[in-house]
Amino acid sequence: MRTAFVDRVDSMGALLEVARDLTAGRGQALVVEGVSGMGKSALLDAFAQRIENDPELRRGVRLVTVRCAPDVGDAGTSPYAPMAEILLELNGRAGARRRWQRAAGVFGRSIPRLLGQFVPGAGPLLDSGQDIVEAALRTGSMPGDSLLPQQESMALRTAEALLAEAAAGRPALVLLDDIQYLDLSSLQVLDRLVRALPDAPLALVLGHRVDGLDSEGAIAELLQRWEYEEKLRRERLRGLPRDAVAELARARLTGRTVPDSFSAQLAEATDGHPIFVEQILRQLPPGRLERVELPHDLPQAVRNRFRELDAPTQELLRVGAVQGRAFLSLTVAEVAGVPHEEALERLHRVAAGRRLIRERTERAPQWVRRAGADLYEFEHLALREGVYRGQSTGQRESRHAALAGVLTRIAGQFGAEVPLELRRDIAGQLRAAGPRALAASAVAHHRLALGSALSALSFADAERDCAIAIDAARRLPADGGERDLALVQSVELLLSLTEVRWRGHRDALGAETDIDTLAAEAEAAAHRLGDRRLIARTALQRGKTLMATRGLRRSLEKLAEAVRRAEESGDPVALFVAKVEYGRQLPKRDLAAGLRELAEAERLYATEPSLGARDNPVLAHARNLNEMQLGVNLYDAGRLGEARKRLLQCTARLRSEPLNAELPIALNYLAQLHLALGAEAEAAEVLREALAFEEKRGGDSGWHAYNAALLALLLSRDPAGREQALELAEAAWLETQRTWLANLVPIVRNLYAEVVLDTARGPADLEWAHRLAVDTCAETAEGTGSGMVRSEIAALILRSRIRLRQGAVTEAAERAGAALALLERHGDLPALRTEEVLYWSARAVLADGADGARERAGALLARAREQVARKADSLEGDRVLREAFLTRVPLNRWITEGEGLS
Repeated sequence: MRTAFVDRVDSMGALLEVARDLTAGRGQALVVEGVSGMGKSALLDAFAQRIENDPELRRGVRLVTVRCAPDVGDAGTSPYAPMAEILLELNGRAGARRRWQRAAGVFGRSIPRLLGQFVPGAGPLLDSGQDIVEAALRTGSMPGDSLLPQQESMALRTAEALLAEAAAGRPALVLLDDIQYLDLSSLQVLDRLVRALPDAPLALVLGHRVDGLDSEGAIAELLQRWEYEEKLRRERLRGLPRDAVAELARARLTGRTVPDSFSAQLAEATDGHPIFVEQILRQLPPGRLERVELPHDLPQAVRNRFRELDAPTQELLRVGAVQGRAFLSLTVAEVAGVPHEEALERLHRVAAGRRLIRERTERAPQWVRRAGADLYEFEHLALREGVYRGQSTGQRESRHAALAGVLTRIAGQFGAEVPLELRRDIAGQLRAAGPRALAASAVAHHRLALGSALSALSFADAERDCAIAIDAARRLPADGGERDLALVQSVELLLSLTEVRWRGHRDALGAETDIDTLAAEAEAAAHRLGDRRLIARTALQRGKTLMATRGLRRSLEKLAEAVRRAEESGDPVALFVAKVEYGRQLPKRDLAAGLRELAEAERLYATEPSLGARDNPVLAHARNLNEMQLGVNLYDAGRLGEARKRLLQCTARLRSEPLNAELPIALNYLAQLHLALGAEAEAAEVLREALAFEEKRGGDSGWHAYNAALLALLLSRDPAGREQALELAEAAWLETQRTWLANLVPIVRNLYAEVVLDTARGPADLEWAHRLAVDTCAETAEGTGSGMVRSEIAALILRSRIRLRQGAVTEAAERAGAALALLERHGDLPALRTEEVLYWSARAVLADGADGARERAGALLARAREQVARKADSLEGDRVLREAFLTRVPLNRWITEGEGLS
């Protein structure tokens, strides 16, 4: 039921302004919001009608209207469904839309899979993403950095397709009503559309109910952000004024005299709430209106209408209200204990009399017909709420549980292709059934999350469902059985999906989550289950969370344990994945030991037949990471010739692979090597390739930020490129703060500080560079910080260089001494040139001028020259490369010539 449209002159004016601005080339977003029954949808309907009736607006814009309502029950829209509907409406494929809806409804196919027919590149993306997720779940290692392109690209490509359709004809005006039901994947697309305004030929008018849950608060949060960023305006609907209430009463009570006193009484009783006014007008007795007693609130008005029905029909509607705004005749009949044929007759009679419900035929999914049911919905959400809230908590929970049982039996008709809407409704009923259904709810929501991740690449929705499963499992006692298994699987999936943004991670329920606590709970549950493979997998996951939350030392201890547990499990895949992860992190503490671990993982891959499966993307990912890490760590160890050979081979292979998610990492390592060999043009080319690769893919990335910062450092060496270098470094640091990959944060911050130092124009710039370096020292300090010693040493040397430039020579020498002490204790480390630490320490010692300064500076310089000579010797087979290394690398030239140390 739509509330009759009266008044709302100002709101209609705001909407028409959006349409007229769009015809003039300026797109914008406006949200119309109000509590349930305030007339939001009636206003949007009237606005759409105004456009249709205005020849100028009808010629100037293409109007697309989509309602984000659940097909059945109370669950939100299926992943990407509203965006798919907008896309198909924009390109005029009404027939295609009907076929799409039928295929999705009858065969249970995922909407993203069908969307792949209309979004360029979406099909291959879905194929590769599904392969990654499925294989990762089999092996217990979800490669977070490989999932990033899938997480970003589906939403990005869908948004690009929508914007392309909007640009292909008249500007598009999209009315998206009831966005509180919007799935999180569609919300990601909507965010990209909003951010394309005002330049895109597109305007968005959103309808939002503000008194209900909306995707667990995500929509309200985005609306607030868009408003703050001046991307969106709000139009808040409030109660109708007295004259509008009188107009509505006259419109509904045609042929009856409506006294002013009655209109005033009606306006006062309802506060102008349109749906409340409507309910009172529908139940007025015949006769004069002056002495009518009015209900004191909306629930009473609903109850009054409800009492007009007989007892069996009331029971059917009570069960229907429990299922949701839309409900199935078959389910309510079985739960209410009424024969289905009788229920069909009763529901049809109520709907025909326009009493509370209506049959939905136009938007009914085909699977409902296949199940042999009719689909009904309450005329208005407020009516459903009134019937639902009129039941006790126990009654509601009992009926939710019974509905879940009936729906599960219906799902059995569909075999392995249960429609997603049906699976979502079952999970929602179990969640609402209270303590009696916690175990079933945990299992159902984990399966739902798995399905969203696998078939739809809808990771945001999968995260939410994982969080619900975890919450349900946590409320049950540990059992070493079904509960613990559901907890392990849900935690593993949730942590894997969110790995790329663990820092400050908010879970899908909106609460701060300690990711290490989750990982520890899963690890303990795996031990109770006694499953050695699960024990190894959860130990590996725990090692990763410890890296993000407790630092390197604790992480390495747990990763070493993960390797041992994998060996005990007898699973070569688990062992290889664990060895690669341990080998990647160990060099940050002990470069030589890390190289040995990586070489051992490589030998295992070459000799174990079960690791040669070409169709396992997780194994391919781990192999690529291992090869890249070996290459860059050989470079760190000064074995430049071997490193160059490995990295060139690895990047060449990755460029040719269809799933080349690791390419930006490999290109970063290759660029570092090019810079170390004095090949600056090659380094710049490789870095630009990496940046372009990720920019095409879309979304933030820690490796994109790292590559941008490295390019900024290279540009800062050229006076003509210093402004560009500083802008690029600043953008890289902002992106790093958004992504916050623990390994990369201090590296990028140090690179930013070095660019600021190289481009500094005065004292303020130098102090800013020093502040950045101080922050890195605090973050990475042994004992109190992450223990990323390499970054602490680099930051100490930066602080020494800055103080040296400022003339604070004593402090410069002190910072250099601290860096040297760490270097002596740990030896060569990755992402740190030992000769650079020695050279700048020599400069600081000499400038300080303490007793014996010249001798100590000379000894440090001699050690730096030994490092340079050793690395040059590793290039003995290539004289050109060796010569370039010695003469074209500024640091090597300074060391050879003793620059600043004469």
